[in-house]
Amino acid sequence: MKHIFRSFIIVLFFCHSASVLSAQPALQAISGTVSGKVQQVGFRALIFKQAIQYNLAGTAQNLQNETVQFVLQGNSERIAEALAAVRKGSGKSSDVNVTTSPAVVDANLKTFRVIGWTSTSREIATPYDLIFTQRPDDSVVSEPESRKIYNTILKNTLNPAKKN
Repeated sequence: MKHIFRSFIIVLFFCHSASVLSAQPALQAISGTVSGKVQQVGFRALIFKQAIQYNLAGTAQNLQNETVQFVLQGNSERIAEALAAVRKGSGKSSDVNVTTSPAVVDANLKTFRVIGWTSTSREIATPYDLIFTQRPDDSVVSEPESRKIYNTILKNTLNPAKKN
């Protein structure tokens, strides 16, 4: 009887584990390009804050043709939320046009990186890579909390000796 009960518990555990795994949304990845007045207006920072808020992985970088190229990877609903904000643009951007296409998912990608970040408003001409590491609990944070995390990443990147 103990053997049957033990087998029953093991089967229940595996069924529960399988249902939990299948309940987790599959990762999706998209690649996008943004044109318009989207450089030197805080556009990559906007994408970065969306990645922080929705716990997305990927990259964002300025291209020489004055566009911004990005990749977002994560839950499809969260990507849609982030894209809605990207399409609205930053306060200083204009004529924003976003094109996207499916991208290959990299299951090992756990960071979002802004490549070669500079800031005219902060008078930072030296390029830095800003890196957000995804939260292990895959939580979504509020917009004010994403700004706070963003500012901490900036401080730690610009002053690595004073990491919080």
